[in-house]
Amino acid sequence: MAMTGTQSNDALDALFSEKAPADSRRAKQLDRRQKITEAVMAEGSVRIEDITERFDISLMTAHRDIDELVARGLLRKYRGLVSAAPTSLIEASDVYRAARQQSEKRALAELAMEFIDSGQALLMDDSTTVLQMAPLLGEKTPLTVITNSLTLMNAVNEIRDLELIGLGGRFHNWCNAFIGPVTRHEISRFMADTYLLSTSAIMRGQLFHQSPEMVETKRAMFEAAQRRILMADHVKFEQRALYHLANISEFDVVIVDDQVDAQSLAMLNEADVELHIARTH
Repeated sequence: MAMTGTQSNDALDALFSEKAPADSRRAKQLDRRQKITEAVMAEGSVRIEDITERFDISLMTAHRDIDELVARGLLRKYRGLVSAAPTSLIEASDVYRAARQQSEKRALAELAMEFIDSGQALLMDDSTTVLQMAPLLGEKTPLTVITNSLTLMNAVNEIRDLELIGLGGRFHNWCNAFIGPVTRHEISRFMADTYLLSTSAIMRGQLFHQSPEMVETKRAMFEAAQRRILMADHVKFEQRALYHLANISEFDVVIVDDQVDAQSLAMLNEADVELHIARTH
């Protein structure tokens, strides 16, 4: 039986509020299961083999963890993939991602607004980082916003002097956005002034994402803008994902928060990009 939205949220709250004795086997197991849940909700679906690599565990341990999360009604498992459990929880995962690193994302959004001028056409992806710009856009109108994000469309559709162009295509609950071939075809009809985006992971000067369809959609946006601005909080430099999206050096502007580690900052400086650091304190 499918869980209701309240039941699924209760199950999620129960998992993340559960405690275990520090340094115990149970504490490590609980921490790993919480992180697996967080990763799947953030990325929509993850291959079980990727979970074994990411968390350095055996395939048997991965299946045991996932089976427990499936039994709680949080995840579902199918043909080597694990994804967020039915509709109510998939929708909740979008809200869950939006709640992570809120202060950092707001700081990134405020700094990104300094690169926006009235009269521009903006391509904005479905990331929860870019979404933080929504309440600020009214300061720079008139603007044109082109996006595949249903969440962003709903957030800006009443801003005065803002022309909203929504990209259609196949709708995906896990990201509350349209992605895929139809979306890419729509994107190809535009040439925007600026593209604003974020991604799942940044490793060795490269951007990655867990969804190949999302990569293709983001890349189509990348090619449909004259200037590209990457917004990435420090957590993006700590995560891993499978599919390559772009090189850091391809961006005109890179905005990070002030909690990015020294090694990642050195990598960004070596890439010779225009780097800006958003202050969070």
